[in-house]
Amino acid sequence: MRALITNDDGIDSPGLHVLAAAARACGLDVVVAAPVSQASGTSASVAALSDDGRVVSSRRELPGLDVEAYAVAAHPGLISLIACRGGFGGKPDVVLSGINLGANVGRAILHSGTVGAALTAHLNDVTALAVSLDVGLDGPEPLWDKAGEVVRVVLPFLLDLPAAAVLSLNVPNVVDVQGLRWAELARFGAVQSRVDDVGDGEVELVHVYAEESLVPGTDTALLADGYATLTALRSVDRDVSAERALPAWPA
Repeated sequence: MRALITNDDGIDSPGLHVLAAAARACGLDVVVAAPVSQASGTSASVAALSDDGRVVSSRRELPGLDVEAYAVAAHPGLISLIACRGGFGGKPDVVLSGINLGANVGRAILHSGTVGAALTAHLNDVTALAVSLDVGLDGPEPLWDKAGEVVRVVLPFLLDLPAAAVLSLNVPNVVDVQGLRWAELARFGAVQSRVDDVGDGEVELVHVYAEESLVPGTDTALLADGYATLTALRSVDRDVSAERALPAWPA
């Protein structure tokens, strides 16, 4: 099976390299295509970084990995889309996105480029996994190898799911992970944004830790208890709960 490895932290991120190595260890044929620079918070954006809209890529050598790799001047959502349409050597069987520096939890995953790449794959009928390591804003050294260990447990499970399944995996940044649990999405996330008015037509967006209490069974609560969490996601879909009889128009 063929796996595309991407992320939103950029081609030089150690987490990307660990994810590629974990995929190889599970017997997957790996191609890496990741942003040439930081692309966090880009959601499922399909924007290229060049002025004319062309997507420019260059071959890269990744330390310790004998894999085909590309640094791409585009957001991860666009990289995932290109791959699923046959770019980078052909349509993958699975898209693996991460390992992100920082958790992607709660409904705030809407903004994540890591998750956006996985959801874009889902829209194109490709199975996907977004992987994130729960390193805080001022956290200790990331335990990338621990996240890779959990990925090697989850990947065979993912590949046995129905086609185009998409999962979000968050791993606590601890040596002794307590186990693996299904998790609900928290109301927002572990980190929230605060707008500070700085005047003269400018505002400053500051990231702060959420102050709300942790709800049992949510991804934020389980991570805080030392569990790795899995959440099955859906991309764009119809919500019939709000549908009522439409007003008569034209009269």
